[in-house]
Amino acid sequence: MTEFVLVPGAWLGSSVWDEVAAHLRAAGHGTHAVTLAGVADRRGEQPAGQQAHVRDVVEAVEGSGLRDVVLVGHSYSGIPVGQAAGRIGDRLTRVVYVDANVPVAGGSFVTGFPGGGEVAEAVAANGGSWAPPGPEEFDGQGLTPEQTARLLAGATPHPGASLTEPAALARPLEDLPTTYVKCLLDWPEPSAAVAELLTGDTWELVEMDTGHWPMFSQPDELARVLLAAAGHAPGS
Repeated sequence: MTEFVLVPGAWLGSSVWDEVAAHLRAAGHGTHAVTLAGVADRRGEQPAGQQAHVRDVVEAVEGSGLRDVVLVGHSYSGIPVGQAAGRIGDRLTRVVYVDANVPVAGGSFVTGFPGGGEVAEAVAANGGSWAPPGPEEFDGQGLTPEQTARLLAGATPHPGASLTEPAALARPLEDLPTTYVKCLLDWPEPSAAVAELLTGDTWELVEMDTGHWPMFSQPDELARVLLAAAGHAPGS
């Protein structure tokens, strides 16, 4: 049995994984969805920096004694997930980045994100947190109006410190078995950092014909992708 540790991106809590987790559990595997400090139902736990989020992921694994772990990070959370993956030793089976940022040693979310300067300015103007986007930002992402409404209903401001704190890698990303899931409606090509990692022997690319939030737009297909990444054929 694989233990899937599912980490949401900016603004969102663990409930975004509910439909995906249901598919994984139906296939006989464990699921552990994480809400990061300072977000959603943990919003009061501020200030919360990036390293606090790394600890959240490590604790989700080690605190529950999990083994045969697949760490799954969506969007922003690829940065803490990538760092946590190097810290949990032989508990790790695979990392899966779902349309995610990846950590760069000494770099932050804003330094590696196109338009990161605008994000930093928005955080400063919003009292130190990154406000959720408006509904127009979800246009063209394969979401129904109902899915967009559900996504926004669970979104809260994201702690700005987690976006500016630098990453610290315990192991190089290229040393870890990894699947990168690229959602083609969001942007058809992986970032330059991801493209370089994909040239190595330990990384594989999977494409999904949907937008940036496949846990809402295509949860059943995303679950199949995660099961395949963990080495489980459909129905196994």
